[in-house]
Amino acid sequence: MTVQLFASEMTHVSAKPTESADGAARWVRRKESRPGEILDAALALFVDKGYVATKMEDIARKAGVTKGTPYLYFANKEEIFKAVICEAILPNLERAEQLSRAHAGGAFQLIEQVLSSWWEGIAMTQFCGICKLVIAEAGNFPDLAQFFYHEVVERAERLIESAIQYGIDSGEFRRLDVHYTMRVLFAPALMSMIWDHSLGKCEQHPIDKVSFFACYIDFLRHGLAATPPQQNTNTEEKRHAQS
Repeated sequence: MTVQLFASEMTHVSAKPTESADGAARWVRRKESRPGEILDAALALFVDKGYVATKMEDIARKAGVTKGTPYLYFANKEEIFKAVICEAILPNLERAEQLSRAHAGGAFQLIEQVLSSWWEGIAMTQFCGICKLVIAEAGNFPDLAQFFYHEVVERAERLIESAIQYGIDSGEFRRLDVHYTMRVLFAPALMSMIWDHSLGKCEQHPIDKVSFFACYIDFLRHGLAATPPQQNTNTEEKRHAQS
């Protein structure tokens, strides 16, 4: 099922036909809040218990609905997982892509805005557990991992690589390997989200995410920046003097 179809089902369908015992079609009214409640429950259980250990009846119980209600909206647990990704991650990614297309300023300003949007929309919300969930389950459920990689990771990588290349071409950034710089750039943010739902639970004093993000951005700003022309000149003069 495609992302677009997920979104369509989640936002526009208010009733669905089912068959009664005599084969006649009847309509079951669907409360608009139910899909969201089911996805919230599924996300909490997936992150806490893992994908395998979470059963459809567990999701129904946590959502406060009858055991069969999730099947009115989703065929199985895999579809629920994909819908969680579509509802939680994709809107934030789409906003970042729109921001990039409309951006007219510097490259680092773009990167900072994209990361800030991601941080506020994902890292500082319950959605940050999705990263840990996907990594933990990738080996056992390659199809789900491939879905996440295609719908989220590849698009995010292209977005950041484009911004890095823009900075290099404009002279704002120093010459860098674009692909590996993108990976290094993502690593601290990704690790922070995984940490929250793993070893971070052992800490007496949890990471202050506001302070962490400020340090992260400052580190990136200095790591990407091109060497100022005056410093280049001084370096050349020292090299000539030593020779």
